[in-house]
Amino acid sequence: MTFGINAWLWLMPLQTATSLETIHKVADMGFDQIEVPLEQPHQLDYAQIAEAVKERGLDVSICVAMSPERDLIHPDISIQENTLSYLKHCIDTVNLLGGRNVVGPMYASVGRLWQQTQSERAKDVATLVNHLKTLSDYAETKEAVLCIEPLNRFETSFMNLASQAVEVVEQVGHSSCKIQLDSFHMNIEEDSIGDAIRLAGKHLGQLHVCANDRGAPGAGHLNWQDLSQALKDSHFDGPLVIEAFHTDNKVMAAAASIWRSKASSADVLAKEGLEFLQDL
Repeated sequence: MTFGINAWLWLMPLQTATSLETIHKVADMGFDQIEVPLEQPHQLDYAQIAEAVKERGLDVSICVAMSPERDLIHPDISIQENTLSYLKHCIDTVNLLGGRNVVGPMYASVGRLWQQTQSERAKDVATLVNHLKTLSDYAETKEAVLCIEPLNRFETSFMNLASQAVEVVEQVGHSSCKIQLDSFHMNIEEDSIGDAIRLAGKHLGQLHVCANDRGAPGAGHLNWQDLSQALKDSHFDGPLVIEAFHTDNKVMAAAASIWRSKASSADVLAKEGLEFLQDL
């Protein structure tokens, strides 16, 4: 099992110079992986980033940023087409950086909420599955894997549960299409975090971890022993990536409604979270 961390803990938006500093910081802390959020195509000097992660021996994943103009099931076909182009760029980028996983809620824009009948949902699922088949075929040529992430009800109305992700991924039926679960979202939506992980099972490609309040893993009220046992039961050996936020990063803190932080700094949060996960 490997341990990573999302650069949004420190940076938003990402820029090349500060990203290079963060890569070295993450490696010095003892992480195995850095997750790079790709807010805009070509926002970073990919050659410099690739050189730095290779030099430090870090794996890389790409986290998608699903803004209003990115939505695979939007009624506007031009938005669907724009999203396909963006996600293919994310796949290209993770390949350029020497990584594998492209993760996040790539089905719809974060924050878009709407009521659906069963027939309307079935239509959207069919549209999503069709697009994911195309993207999975493309990802396979780049040795990449898409990891689809359910979010909580306040960020999407389309996919909140592991069971909904399993429904989609099994219809796609491709080795390059898997699931990412997140302890923060599961804490809100699932009856049991352990059961959700076991349900995802063989489809689980990556796990985002943080406390129930977006703090460091190990804090808060989550049942970490249950989470750990579920990963063992599922024979999961992929990356656990800390996606936590701190008020040190004021832009991300405002976006994620982080008004207070338990850790004294983002660096302390990262170090304490990694130590806890390694011990767990």
